[in-house]
Amino acid sequence: MTLAPLPSDRRWPLAGQLLVSGGEVVADLTLVGVPAWRTSISPTGANATPAAVREALLRYSTYSTEHQIDLASLRMVDAGDIEDPDGPVGEKRVMTRLAHSKPHHGFLVALGGDNSITYSVALGIWGDKIAQAGLITLDAHHDLRDGESNGSPVRRLIEAGLSGSRVVQIGIADFSNSPEYAARARDFGITVISRASLRTRSMASVMAEALGIAGAAGGPIHVDLDVDVCDRAVVPACPAAAPGGISADELRQAAFLAGADRRVSSLDITEVDVTIDVPDARTVRLAALLVLEAAAGVASRNG
Repeated sequence: MTLAPLPSDRRWPLAGQLLVSGGEVVADLTLVGVPAWRTSISPTGANATPAAVREALLRYSTYSTEHQIDLASLRMVDAGDIEDPDGPVGEKRVMTRLAHSKPHHGFLVALGGDNSITYSVALGIWGDKIAQAGLITLDAHHDLRDGESNGSPVRRLIEAGLSGSRVVQIGIADFSNSPEYAARARDFGITVISRASLRTRSMASVMAEALGIAGAAGGPIHVDLDVDVCDRAVVPACPAAAPGGISADELRQAAFLAGADRRVSSLDITEVDVTIDVPDARTVRLAALLVLEAAAGVASRNG
């Protein structure tokens, strides 16, 4: 999917132009593609999405009106894609690459790919701090399935040493999970904030609660933005999205709040299949805006 370029205007810098190449440059924020797709439960072309998100970043300016932040104040690096990130060998490649680059990347934004990347990205960032780490997911699903797929990263992280008591799942949807996996979430001690709960609570209050729980042990927090948490009308390129999910605006708020909190070290954006997006590219454009909201949050840390 190719988006028409914006008209050239020297007074209107484009967000995508802020990204410089290089994995060893010391950055405030680093973008890396993790185009996993082979173990997805549903057929997907999510491996094509990182490139599409980069292209969509050229549709937006560098300025947040709400927060009065110009992203030009950040050093933003595009570290490219990690090749073949699927399966045991690919996941090890992701972990090794991120562990090696950690001294340079600042806040990390990983572009999926399917939701399986949450496992390898989080482990690559946490390393030996997993016992103190925390995880926040915005997702319609628990991702506690058996096996190794885009439906299992949370279970796998807990089995690797993450405490379920520091996992918060926001937006869990009705009729999108099984009784057994819901029971597994309870058994693990996961805090679940359902989609229904969000009808009477602000995203700011929900994220404040989640950050407090996930950061209780003082370790790094990873935030997983599974875009299928949104209403299917706004994310047609998310195969598992259902009608009645959260709004695009709520997910954008969560991305900003994650970036703004110094306890959060990394974030992923997953489950967008660019190959099935609609002609106006609304899902990919939302994914690009999530990158920018997180970046604005990071910039606000210095405010």
